[in-house]
Amino acid sequence: MATGLDSSPSATTFTLEELVNRAWNGQVRVPHFQRDFRWSQRDVIRLFDSIVKGYPIGSLLMWLRPARKELVRLGSMSIEAQEASQALWVVDGQQRIVSLANALSDNRPPDERFDLAYDLRDKEFVPLPARSEPHIVPLPVIFDLTRLIRWFAENPEVSDRLDQASRLTTVIRQFSVPAYQVDKGDATVLQDIFDRMNNYGKRLSRAEVFSALFAGSEEDSESTLTLDLISQHVSDATGFGLIDSDTVLRAVLARRGPNPSREIRVEFSESSRREAVEFPSEGRDEAFRLGEEALLRSVSFLKEEVGVPHFSLLAYRYLLVVLARVFGHFPNPDERNLQLLRRWYWSAAVVGPEIFKGSATGAMRALCVKVRRGDLTGSIQGLIEAVDRPHTQLPDIKKFRTNTGSAKLTLCAWWESHPRSLITGDIFEHTVISEFLADRGTAAEAVPYIISRSGLPEKYRMWAANRLLLPTEEVPSNELVDLISNRPIQIDETVWMNVLRSHQLDEKISNLLASGQVIDFLEARQELLEANLKTFLQRRCEWGFENTPPLDEFEIEDLYGFDPEDTSLTGRENGESE
Repeated sequence: MATGLDSSPSATTFTLEELVNRAWNGQVRVPHFQRDFRWSQRDVIRLFDSIVKGYPIGSLLMWLRPARKELVRLGSMSIEAQEASQALWVVDGQQRIVSLANALSDNRPPDERFDLAYDLRDKEFVPLPARSEPHIVPLPVIFDLTRLIRWFAENPEVSDRLDQASRLTTVIRQFSVPAYQVDKGDATVLQDIFDRMNNYGKRLSRAEVFSALFAGSEEDSESTLTLDLISQHVSDATGFGLIDSDTVLRAVLARRGPNPSREIRVEFSESSRREAVEFPSEGRDEAFRLGEEALLRSVSFLKEEVGVPHFSLLAYRYLLVVLARVFGHFPNPDERNLQLLRRWYWSAAVVGPEIFKGSATGAMRALCVKVRRGDLTGSIQGLIEAVDRPHTQLPDIKKFRTNTGSAKLTLCAWWESHPRSLITGDIFEHTVISEFLADRGTAAEAVPYIISRSGLPEKYRMWAANRLLLPTEEVPSNELVDLISNRPIQIDETVWMNVLRSHQLDEKISNLLASGQVIDFLEARQELLEANLKTFLQRRCEWGFENTPPLDEFEIEDLYGFDPEDTSLTGRENGESE
């Protein structure tokens, strides 16, 4: 067990100019247990605003230790860093250092988070405008006095503001950044400090804390499986999109124990036995590897069996966590239990977390505990019973938001209709939606509005009837009305009817739009959508069907009491053969 630091950290101060130059020269490194950069453009602007106002921005904690020659990534920057006997490893302050190094340099790819400027007229930091304006000076120019003087020479109309800009340059370059440096101590201690010190910027997520606590050694970081790598591997293998790291963490934890929201700091310690961990002797690497396998099987099941083509169409993320627990314990369920598991997914998606007191975390716990080691059929039966409701209310698609469970259910119904291109008439394949949505968290960009919302009465603005599932950029949204109203000349009439049907339209409804009867169009299509959704959910949830286990779970006796061990009835009592 770690006992703390060998010696107290030494206090020092960097000028902002010195700190940024060290970062640009590759002397600043980010330990692999650190979280990714999470700040937005607004956060970076606030940082610079604090600097010019003389506000404290918090102290840094740096770990002095050797670093190998490597390509260092800081935000958008890629730096060919040389080997160093004493590099500055950032334990606390990554968001600030990365923001400063990127915003003050133009030697990096464009990135709106760091593409900033200073407005001399309004005396504030602003996003870099698309078109150059003399009074709005890019931050890399502000930071470099030579370039700043050249800027004013090229823009004499703002020459009266040169002194103002020069003072700003001095303030930024000479701003003092306090820091503590630790030159002894092991990685475990530094990770513990990291866990305790993150008070500046955005709060750490649970997955980021877990990643920091169980990061492994710096030397093995390139071969160590992480939550982000698991997400990337699953996305690459399935085209399902990137699963957020918190969901990946819960899936890893769910396979190991029925409570995925348990205390994570003792996950791989002796204390984990008290947390009902089912594999207490399992190490971190093994847990991650098997968790990834469980997620892969779960995602394949969702895509191939359930009909959820992309992570952004998953009704609720906690359902994936429950599936990871199922497939983690039962990698190859029989066909009957797979059918029941499909039925469970859709039933659980329709009822949502509300039946568990409205909490997704509560729903996740209540469902995960139903999955018991060594009892596949009992687990599936328990899951179904937990979400079985005799009177299930259908999703309200008059309030259609793509980040809600009801909208995602609806989009899966639309996807099952094999939507077609309005230009070519071809069916959109799985690869199309996977590539279009990529790592997006919602399907909003694939579901454009047919009619501008601003031109509709408020009652109709959120209706699903005003949306189409079009995972393509081939049709500008302002041309959808014309396309639906008029069959393209390159598509024959029979194919066009199939195109309309694939989008829950028909000729009569499209004619209403063509004649300008917008409200009648929306009401007619909404009625058709609701009927189609009801049929879809009936088919997927299989309401009214018996949820009987597989036949081989029953002990079936012969009608006449036949005993296969009684050879007197077989003519074999004397060793006779057939």
